[in-house]
Amino acid sequence: MIFKSIGDGRPYPEHGLSHREWAQIPPRQVRLDSLITTKAVLDLHSLLAKDSTFYGDLFPHVVQWRGELYLEDGLHRALRSALHQRSVLHARVLDLPPGS
Repeated sequence: MIFKSIGDGRPYPEHGLSHREWAQIPPRQVRLDSLITTKAVLDLHSLLAKDSTFYGDLFPHVVQWRGELYLEDGLHRALRSALHQRSVLHARVLDLPPGS
C-alpha cells in the first residue's frame, strides 16, 4: 500500500494560499502511507517527465485537516518516491483548524 487512501477532490475548506505563501512553510517529513490523495487520476507524462519539478515547488503540498493528511499537490513526486522504495517524502504541510 502506497497511500492511506485514494480520494477524488478536496474535502477540506478552501485555504486560499498562494504559491508564495506555500513557499513560506518549511518542509517536513511525511510518511506516504499517512497521505490521502485528492486526485484519483495521474497523467503518466507528468510522472515520467524529466523536468516535472522545474516549474513548480520542489516539495509537495499537504493539508492537515481533522487529523488527516491530504496530498493536495505533488502526486507525481510522491509516486516517484514510492517507486524508489522510499516510505517518506519532504512536503510543506498546512495545518487547517478543524472548524475551518
